[in-house]
Amino acid sequence: MSDIGPTIDILSRLVAFDTTSRNSNLHLIEWVEAFLSARGVTTRRVPNPDHSKANLFAVIGPPVPGGVVLSGHTDVVPVDGQEWSSDPWVLTERDGKLYGRGASDMKSFLALSLAHVDAMQTAPLKRPIILAFSYDEEIGCLGAPFMIEEIAKLDAKPAAVIVGEPTSMRVVSAHKGIRGFIVEITGREGHSSLPDAGVSAVMEALKLMSLIAQMGEEVRAEPDPRFNPPWPTMTIGKIEGGTALNILARRCEFMWDLRAASSAQADAIEARFLEAADRLNAEIKARAPEGGVKVTRRSATPELALDGDSAAEMLARAITGDNETRAVSYAAEAGQFQSAGLPAVLCGPGSIEQAHQPDEWIEIAQIEEGVEFMRKLIARLSA
Repeated sequence: MSDIGPTIDILSRLVAFDTTSRNSNLHLIEWVEAFLSARGVTTRRVPNPDHSKANLFAVIGPPVPGGVVLSGHTDVVPVDGQEWSSDPWVLTERDGKLYGRGASDMKSFLALSLAHVDAMQTAPLKRPIILAFSYDEEIGCLGAPFMIEEIAKLDAKPAAVIVGEPTSMRVVSAHKGIRGFIVEITGREGHSSLPDAGVSAVMEALKLMSLIAQMGEEVRAEPDPRFNPPWPTMTIGKIEGGTALNILARRCEFMWDLRAASSAQADAIEARFLEAADRLNAEIKARAPEGGVKVTRRSATPELALDGDSAAEMLARAITGDNETRAVSYAAEAGQFQSAGLPAVLCGPGSIEQAHQPDEWIEIAQIEEGVEFMRKLIARLSA
């Protein structure tokens, strides 16, 4: 049995930090900085514009090209409204599983990376290991690009990136991209008995929401069997609007996301939506000049394209012995690394099926597999 004690101890500390994306992650970052500083490891923060959150990366080993990035996000999704059997911010063991928010997605990978820093330092590494921890992944992979830009500029450019999303320690070679949109419709209030005297923002918003549903059906005609579901998906996640039953709504806002296997697919769908929004904007302004439609693209995370010969693919497969090609429908930061010229794959402990759920958990056996992965990685980079 692998020595998982240090990893679980660190995971317990990380879970205790409420790094829900709406909060700052600086308390966790400060703890990691202190942990690494106590071991003589120099860290570098890459903050967000108002310095309320930060990415963090650190290079362990010789400053030469060809190193490996171990990347993970520090933020987690909310627990609001979920029924938990135990405190989500206290790592709890039951029946061979560890429960807590982020236990699967994805603080276990961060804990594994940190728990092996001592081993990294004592090993005769020939190539470095770079720890890279990001913020705001859960709300559109917003933080990582700032850090990736800095890593890509290193004189000793890394050769491969392992993004430790929960994949049950199997290699995932491709993921969909995601784009998120905020749509704001402004109309003109009036009495609901006289709809032509005003403009109901809610009724106008329905036209664009219907288009999203229509496009979602049309794309099913061209499936990509690598993914499940095998076509682009479009979902409306939040709607707000109106003040009363008998008042024409002055304002309506909705948010929707688009997940596609290629940027070309996403570009075509986005362009069609924006054209419809422009037409609706003109129609509303003709009736109410103060009204209109505003579309804000909140996030645009690129897909991870299959690259079977990349250094990341070959490294992850050599360590895990996994030769099956997999693709997933969720988005992650691997596509951002790849777009910056850094080959990447997904491979980490836990299952995506447990992510974002009440009573989120990870099997202790997954921690054990993760420990073996880290040991083999260190040995390989020391050969």
